Amino acid sequence: MIERLSKYPLEGEWMFAACIANKKKKRRMNEKLNHLGIDVGKRKCRAAVKDDKGNILDEFFFGNDAIGIDNLLSRVKTNGTHYTTATQAVLESTGNMWMRIHDTLEENGIDTVLANPYKTKIIAEAKIKSDKLDARILSDLLRTDLIYESYVPKQEDRDKRSLVRNRITLSRTKTKLVNKVHSILDKYDYKTELTDIFGVAGIRWLKSLLPKVSSIDGIILTTSIESIQTINHQIDVVSKEISKYACRNDKDVKILMSITGIDTFAAMLISAEIVDVRRFSTPWKLVSYAGLAPATRESAGKTITGRITKQGSPWLRWILVQCALVAVKYDIRLGMFYNRIKNRKGHGKAIVATAKELLVIIWYMLTRKRTLQTHEQAKIPTEITEIRNILTQLNKDTLNVAAANVIHSGVFLRLEKADIRIKNIDIVG
Repeated sequence: MIERLSKYPLEGEWMFAACIANKKKKRRMNEKLNHLGIDVGKRKCRAAVKDDKGNILDEFFFGNDAIGIDNLLSRVKTNGTHYTTATQAVLESTGNMWMRIHDTLEENGIDTVLANPYKTKIIAEAKIKSDKLDARILSDLLRTDLIYESYVPKQEDRDKRSLVRNRITLSRTKTKLVNKVHSILDKYDYKTELTDIFGVAGIRWLKSLLPKVSSIDGIILTTSIESIQTINHQIDVVSKEISKYACRNDKDVKILMSITGIDTFAAMLISAEIVDVRRFSTPWKLVSYAGLAPATRESAGKTITGRITKQGSPWLRWILVQCALVAVKYDIRLGMFYNRIKNRKGHGKAIVATAKELLVIIWYMLTRKRTLQTHEQAKIPTEITEIRNILTQLNKDTLNVAAANVIHSGVFLRLEKADIRIKNIDIVG
């Protein structure tokens, strides 16, 4: 789809994020640190502090609230025998319960690592499980540098994620209610020629059916209609806020919107989930982050590839499939790619493969900060060269092209902002 000159970006901007991570890792390895492992719970958390040799310095419970976190800080920052050295902390990513603890520790100068719970489970799975043991294991993994870190976005990026994800939640809730209304209509075999039964005329028609259905179905129909109208208003409010975010000079959103099949909401969601494309050194790492990479099993020189792993951002994977469904209809190259796989493996695998290809294109575009060129636009540099060759061969007095901007519209080409004077030939810009 895009010429892959190398599996690495040309400018190497991704190295900035990698260097920052390496600096932190070297600092942890060189300094003498105490290691704080925290098993996060909704109401109560367990902490375990160990020194560099693995000796337990302290263990305690604290509440997952403002008072409990203050107690944690006061305990960690005590200038006693146990805390004469600096402390670094680790906690698992568990819903939204880790955010307050993580941010408070970071604000107070404690280097805090967010552990990937899936990878941690693979490394340190045990038959006996308790909060006390989990906190100790996390502390040991941090001490031996075996923590598989999760990326922690900035607060602004987290807010953007919450906004677009809330829009998805509202839409899915509305879909459930819409399906409930359709099930009642199918039950009584009521049909209409209206294209939108949830528009003004459609709502009026639905309410006219209330006397014709049973009392229970009438209550369900009434509450569903009212809920759909309320959710529509909420979706409008959230969509306006998303549009405001997209207009705040977000270059990534503008680049993404140049791709066929990606609108403002889709661009915002993709941008919010990726955050910083520089943290993915290759497009295949971004594909793996989205859970679109095929599972691989290799043993005794035999390799078996299976279905996609689905281990990654479900929101990013979902929106890419939705965008691919539109792109294959209107983008020539993606359509050809989709049809080629569909003929061999069917629609399901073809659309997922197209979503993966779309994500690879997105990686190259965001890395190189370039918008997508259509098939016609890609031919423009060649056409400019051909025009210049023709002009050079003509019998001319002067030829001074300040800037040539060829706008391709069907078979019409126009030279814009050009100062061209050729004997006996007038070219109108």
